[in-house]
Amino acid sequence: MYERLVGSGHPDTAAILNNLATLSDAQGRYSEAESLYQRALTICKQQLGAEHPNVAICLDNLSKLYLDQGRYKKAEPLCQRTLVICEQQLGAEHPDTANHLNNLAGIYCAQGRYSEAKLLYQRAW
Repeated sequence: MYERLVGSGHPDTAAILNNLATLSDAQGRYSEAESLYQRALTICKQQLGAEHPNVAICLDNLSKLYLDQGRYKKAEPLCQRTLVICEQQLGAEHPDTANHLNNLAGIYCAQGRYSEAKLLYQRAW
């Protein structure tokens, strides 16, 4: 209904798609979740710009989906991009930036890249 009212390219539609993707992810419907996250990401980039914090949210959610599936090569660049956006838009000392440092460190840990993870954990601390 919302998509009909405000349009398929509206940022609020992207937020709803993101929520639906999160639900699909929680239910183990990963392919569906991935598709919904991708749609939300595309809308946010087109309507808000590639550097907008909402783009970072979409990237982060998609990265976590890949991480949970052990798809580290797909998760890592998305998480790195999320971190760059947060540092640029929110600053290096913002709690969200620290959270994304922690997320990227987790991806490194999952791959056995402990020295890289340690540096990020220290930055987040």
